[in-house]
Amino acid sequence: MSPIVHHLACGLLHPRPGGLLYEPAGHRHLVCHCLLVELGDELVLVDTGLGRADVADPRGRLGRSFLSMVRPALDERHTAIAQLEARGLDPRAVRHIVVTHLDLDHIGGLSDFPHATVHVMRTEHAQAHAQAAFHDRQRYRPAQWSHGVRWSLHDVAGDTWQGLRAVRALPGLPPEILLVPTVGHSAGHAAVAVRRGDEWLLHCGDAYFHRGEVDPSAPDCPPGLRFFQWVVAHDRKARLENQARLRELAATGAGVRLFCAHDPQELTRESSRDARP
Repeated sequence: MSPIVHHLACGLLHPRPGGLLYEPAGHRHLVCHCLLVELGDELVLVDTGLGRADVADPRGRLGRSFLSMVRPALDERHTAIAQLEARGLDPRAVRHIVVTHLDLDHIGGLSDFPHATVHVMRTEHAQAHAQAAFHDRQRYRPAQWSHGVRWSLHDVAGDTWQGLRAVRALPGLPPEILLVPTVGHSAGHAAVAVRRGDEWLLHCGDAYFHRGEVDPSAPDCPPGLRFFQWVVAHDRKARLENQARLRELAATGAGVRLFCAHDPQELTRESSRDARP
């Protein structure tokens, strides 16, 4: 049975300075684009965006710097768990969460699904838990996993998929869901591939921030987003190399649909195909 995939906006972000981040006639916000995958009676999330505890205690969970610079809309209705409940789905049916990486705007909802197994690259888990550098302490917030997460850690090893290397199938999940290492933005960043019918959906996380970056004909990105990615990158060279591979995939990968975590236009585009079997 082919999975049913829902595209969710689990957070709205209004970062400064807006004039350098957005297109003149485009959206005036960024999103936290997550996936809800229905596998029969079982549910899988790809990233969680912000969670209920983030809304209830934003300073303690997200920190003053993030609140001041990124300015998230703290609305419980945007959380993944609220959106599941609105769809009449039982949050306890979420048995697995596959995360692209552990930045605070991607995993705030983990505590809303305490019984789920959370799949992440081992290097990402180690970097986040070490809290070794000031930059890491800003992007990784231990309060978001302090409830006691059931981690499933994965190494960079596996098969080739669509020209990308070290792609991993995940224990407990069907082969329709794959972890695709795309290191650069963070130490253990990964994209997540989900097969739906005769096509693959590739959630690229923060491997890029704007759809223009994977446009094979004329790569482009608003200057503010380009600068932000350069500043926060764990490995700038690897980030650009993986972004180039994604651009090649966008040009040659028949049956693969790419989207990132924060582009609102991509979310609108993919949501128009929401829940297609």
